[in-house]
Amino acid sequence: MLATVSTTAALVAGTAPQAAADVHAAVVTITYSDAQAGEFVNAVAQGVAIWNASVTNVRIVKAAAGQRADVQVIADNGWPRATLGPVRPGGRGTVWMGREAVNDGYNVVRIASHEFGHILGLPDRKPGPCSSLMSGSSAGVSCTNPNPNSTERSRVQSLYAGWLAPSADVGKVLVG
Repeated sequence: MLATVSTTAALVAGTAPQAAADVHAAVVTITYSDAQAGEFVNAVAQGVAIWNASVTNVRIVKAAAGQRADVQVIADNGWPRATLGPVRPGGRGTVWMGREAVNDGYNVVRIASHEFGHILGLPDRKPGPCSSLMSGSSAGVSCTNPNPNSTERSRVQSLYAGWLAPSADVGKVLVG
């Protein structure tokens, strides 16, 4: 079964205050599979929950058994990377949860949240401060902030509002 788009809007407890203005927008649901996520399953779930609490017009949900997922999460030994979205229902995206960054000391939940930021259409913003989720590794290993800032939340809201056409960069793999 493909992911669905819900046209009924609902306020989600804990969402960012500025997102309340988008209550009447359709909610786009994209699915992910963590079947190949290895030891990162819990971190991925936490990263997804952060995004779901931060934006209102897109939901990321774990695909049901046997359901085709829009996003595959794969554990590997390389550097973390992801397909640049915005990934839509029926689309294809991949998050690689690279052990190299974890072994270097980077926070695994920040990595998961950052890589799902790419899936949602956000590019890297390097160099950048720890307050910017999409600054990624440039914020240093001491940065553990897994939350998108207001600019990042707003950009995702706009990318999923009204099913805007994707940019020419959609589908590229971003490392970091």
